[in-house]
Amino acid sequence: MHTEEQIIALEKKVAGLIESEPGIFLVEIRIKPTNNVKVFLDGDTGISIEKLIQYNRKLYRDLEENTFFPGGDFSLEVSSPGLDEPLKLFRQYVKNIGRFVEVTDQEGNKTEGKLISAQENEIAIEEEKGKGKKKEVVVHTFPFSDIKTTKIQIKF
Repeated sequence: MHTEEQIIALEKKVAGLIESEPGIFLVEIRIKPTNNVKVFLDGDTGISIEKLIQYNRKLYRDLEENTFFPGGDFSLEVSSPGLDEPLKLFRQYVKNIGRFVEVTDQEGNKTEGKLISAQENEIAIEEEKGKGKKKEVVVHTFPFSDIKTTKIQIKF
């Protein structure tokens, strides 16, 4: 089985695992040539470590029992996407409204600001320019087709 076929098969297995919890969703599955499988799950209100462990154990058992990888030669990581992972799904944008993000467009231009809305076809972010009395707030809208990546920014 090739990697793309394996990912599709794994997506079906994960969908079966999480179907009873509509607030949890699959973000992405990656398989490295060394059979290191990474499954990224998220939730509309977050996902607990306990849930991730539970899904990891069930999926690992399933892969092992059904000899998904010949000789049982694989490793499995089930986690939520970290802050270094870009947002990929509309549900992630909705979940992160109110947080600071950095949007990189298809040309490589970067814009930082607060994510203020997410619609089916675009997002809006609020950028603050200047300081004090010269401070101005600019709202930028980005169609999803123009976005290369969007990453969460931590502000202190």
